[in-house]
Amino acid sequence: MTCRSYFAGKVVIVTGASSGIGLASARLFGSLGAKVGMAARSYDRLCSLSPSVAPEGSVLCVKCDVSSEQDCKALVEAAVNAFGRIDILVNNAGISMRAMFKDLELKVIHSLMDVNFWGTVNCTKYALPYLLESKGQVVGVISIAGYSALPARTGYSASKYAVRGFLDTLRIEHLKDGLGVLVFAPGYTASNVRNAALTADGSPQGATPLDEGSLMSAEACALHLAKGLARRRSVVTLTSLGKATVWAHRLFPRLTDKLTYSYIARETDSPFK
Repeated sequence: MTCRSYFAGKVVIVTGASSGIGLASARLFGSLGAKVGMAARSYDRLCSLSPSVAPEGSVLCVKCDVSSEQDCKALVEAAVNAFGRIDILVNNAGISMRAMFKDLELKVIHSLMDVNFWGTVNCTKYALPYLLESKGQVVGVISIAGYSALPARTGYSASKYAVRGFLDTLRIEHLKDGLGVLVFAPGYTASNVRNAALTADGSPQGATPLDEGSLMSAEACALHLAKGLARRRSVVTLTSLGKATVWAHRLFPRLTDKLTYSYIARETDSPFK
């Protein structure tokens, strides 16, 4: 089955759809014939981007802070009212951080968990009855940091580990119900997430320590996501480095710790220095 034939006519909700992987995915799903519900905190930005996603009547923009349970409930209700069903929920909304835990204000970790973990739980809770009815799919966009810890990102890694545990459990609970559950783990992907990453006091760092131009594009990442959904995969892990890291962490955890430390220490303005 091709991606086009799989997505044609399906209703897909994408959180964090105003930039990066979320926007690229929404555009791809729309181009494949899906009806797309775009969710993000910036409603005006969503509305300005929606013509690039799908024709009027096939795209819905909803202002949604996924850390708010009521916002997530309203998002699902809006999608059902507009399109009559939900086939796929892509939990993509997320924030990052960059600071040593010893220097960190705890409000930063609370923010990471509220958006990354609770945002996934909130949206999934309210979409689940409709996904079970359609025998649809729920996706959690995590990170390689959800398999192998990333230093100076305690809140980020913890939230992504938590999302993986939540979704793996959900998959088992609904093993006989036809629900697809995909844990989607990109490696480093070009996006604004590092510019907006929170520092020790909760302020955005405003710059990325990586060469964004050398990273996988959001569009390439979205294509991998679409293929994983069309094949109803349970796990998709991207990039050679990402796959090697997951493999090494399982087999050689102490060595992986040392290699990860050395890798992060080479970042621009590394917190280790």
